[in-house]
Amino acid sequence: MPWIDRARDSLVASFGNGVVKDIQAVRAAIISSWSNGQTEGQITKLKLVKRQMYGRGKLDLLQAR
Repeated sequence: MPWIDRARDSLVASFGNGVVKDIQAVRAAIISSWSNGQTEGQITKLKLVKRQMYGRGKLDLLQAR
């Protein structure tokens, strides 16, 4: 693809090289109607709560959160 070649020769060369390395995944992400965005969002939220409660959170505090 011409845009990837231009990207590989510009300031975003690492991005272009990454796209080339994993071109099948990039194509699948563009073509597929499936998304794991909801799952990723829930995991991110859970990790945030875990970090906030680290060292002081007991079950009652975590449930209140």
